[in-house]
Parts: sequence; structure tokens; C-alpha cells
Amino acid sequence: MSEAPSKSGTPRRRGPRRARRGSGQSAASTVKAAPTSPARAQPQQDRPPQRLVAMDPSPLYAALDLGTNNCRLMIAAWHNGQFRIVEAFSRIVRLGEGLSQTGNLSDRAMERALAALKLCAEKIGRRPVVRTRAVATQACRIAQNGPDFIRRVERETGLKLTIITPEEEARLSVVGCASLLEGDARAAIVMDVGGGSTEISWLPLGEATEPTGTNAARGLTARGKTPRPQYWISIPKGVVNLAERFPEPANGDKQVWFAQMVEDVRQSLIDFKAPEPLRPWFEAQQAYIVGTSGAITSLAGMHLKLDRYDRSKVDGLWMTHDQCRTVIDRLLGLGQRGREQEPCIGKDRADLVLAGAAILEAVQSLWPCDRLRVADRGLREGLLLSMVRKRPRRRRTRRDKST
Repeated sequence: MSEAPSKSGTPRRRGPRRARRGSGQSAASTVKAAPTSPARAQPQQDRPPQRLVAMDPSPLYAALDLGTNNCRLMIAAWHNGQFRIVEAFSRIVRLGEGLSQTGNLSDRAMERALAALKLCAEKIGRRPVVRTRAVATQACRIAQNGPDFIRRVERETGLKLTIITPEEEARLSVVGCASLLEGDARAAIVMDVGGGSTEISWLPLGEATEPTGTNAARGLTARGKTPRPQYWISIPKGVVNLAERFPEPANGDKQVWFAQMVEDVRQSLIDFKAPEPLRPWFEAQQAYIVGTSGAITSLAGMHLKLDRYDRSKVDGLWMTHDQCRTVIDRLLGLGQRGREQEPCIGKDRADLVLAGAAILEAVQSLWPCDRLRVADRGLREGLLLSMVRKRPRRRRTRRDKST
């Protein structure tokens, strides 16, 4: 796994720039390292960043995640054990559109992704970023022309994307969500639902050993330590390829259609027996799921009946299984056009949100627990933390040694 050098240089202007409409947040907010409470709300897009961020001498880091469905960028400063976000960008590019049928990234999909990546490169270049990590996931992993596309991205944008393995993707998602792994539970699942794959990690939590009585695995043993997945799996099912395999019927029973998607995902997971030692904690309702996905955050936004998406209200939200099912049933009744009108879904996710809900339902059916914690964080935050933890220590000068 390599780290791509940033395109940083002298900023073109000293003051912070206003966010372009529709380009994500550029105002300051905070994401803490594990563990912490949910992140603060980010100001509206047309509100300029606070002057404090522009004057902050802390180094800036950039994390870029090119997924099967989304292109996401986050630029943040690390100060006093927490991240201060100075720029965040997210755009749905559907890079994996049609990939399951052809085995290749389509020209239109690559053009959409390149347009978003060029914006990301510009945003990184405008700021004194000291280190950048740019990664690509499932679509570029499995596409025959994936490596060619990665080289084209570097030629046209200067960004050096690294195609990471499913294991690395799962690990980084756990690192990014670690601040939400808190409470008195004994086990948890971190589920990262992507466009082309889903990574699921099982973790023991707290000082407790496994329910079997062995000392084989310990989880979060002290405040500030990141839990390591004891078991993980990656399945080639995400919201894009699942929705393409199961197009929504114009007529007929939508509940049957939804159940077919759930069963398809279940069959990909049902034979995975590795995490069985943790099952008693789920049966005793001493476990929960942390779900990171645009589909899951959309469910949370609808559950809260938000007039517009608000990260501060969604990130870290607890939902019960019944509450999830209530929202799913409502989405099925709305149909695609109705879902497009929902402020927390919109046109870009209207045909994908129920595929994400089906993946969640499949996991909950196999690992029954009543609690879901919604995460509006994940891989990008994991990338940022991985860069901070690898910061080289400052070498001592002769003056340092003489004092």
C-alpha cells in the first residue's frame, strides 16, 4: 500500500475559499479520533470557513476515496488529538455502472469519475496539504480496464490512486468508525456498504473475553485504542450491482422484490461460520451494528423526517430494527419517483437506497440485534488517521540535544 504524494504547493490565496454550490462542505468542523461523540454539524455550503482554520498552523492531510458509486474527498488538519475538517467533497459518479455485465468500466462512467477527480485535485492543490492518500476500491479492483483507468487518472489529474484490497478497506472502515464503538456492548459489527461490495467486520468489545471463556481475542481494552476486527468478510454485493441485478418492478408486490434482494445477500453470507464464537453476545442483545453507507444514512434521515440532510443529527444515531423496517416499508410504498422527492435521498440515490437497505436487512437477519448505529464516516476518516499515525517524528537538532 503506497502513499500518493500531494499536489500541494503555495496556496493561491491566503484566505479560505467559499464552497462551490453542490461541491460539499468547505467550512470548519471537527472529527475526533476514537472514541468520541458524534461529529459536530458542518456549516452550510455558502457560508465561508472560520478565519481560525486559515490561520491554524497544523498540517493538512487529504484523503480521497474513489468507490464504485461515489468519489469522496476530505481535507483536514490534525490538532490536539482531533481532526478539523477544512474541506469535504462528495459526488455520485457511478463508476461501476454496467460493470457487472461487461467486466469493464464504461467510457461515460470514467468521464464522470475523471470530472470529479479533477475537482478533487484542484481542491488539494489550493491548500498546503502535506500528505495525500488516494485510494480506489471494488470497481477498479475487478474491472479489466481498471489499471488503465488508474494510469489515465494520474496523467490527467496528477493524483496517484492506489487500488486497495478488500481487507484493507474493511480495516480502514473500522478505524474510521472506531469513535462510534462505545457503550457496554460485548461485540459489534462494522458494515461498510459500498457500490460494488460490502465489507463486514466482527469485533469483540470491552474487557470481556469471548463468550466461550477463552482469551483468544480482546477488543477495545483501553480508551483510545482502536479495535481490530477478529473476523471479516467482503462480498461482491453493493448498492449498484445489486440494484442492477434486481431492477425495481413497475407493478407487482414490492415486498416480494425486496425479499428477493435480501435473500440473495443472505446466501453470500450464510456459510461464513468464522464469527460463531461471538454469536452468543448477539443472541443476548449485547451487540450492535455500525452501518456506514449513503443508503443507511438516508434511512436515518427519513426516520428523523429531516427537511434537509444534517450530518450532526445522523452521525452516531441509534435506530432499532423496527424503526429500520418502518422506513423501508415507507420507501417501498413511495416508489422511485416518490423517493426522488425525499430530501435525504434525492434522484441520485432513489434507485439504490433499497438495495442498501436489503443488505442491512440480510445482515440483521443472520446476526440478530436490535440496535443499529448510523455512521456518516468511514473510509476517508480511516485514511486520515492512518496518515497521522505514520507521521515522522521531528529530528532533534544540536540545539535540542544541548538543552
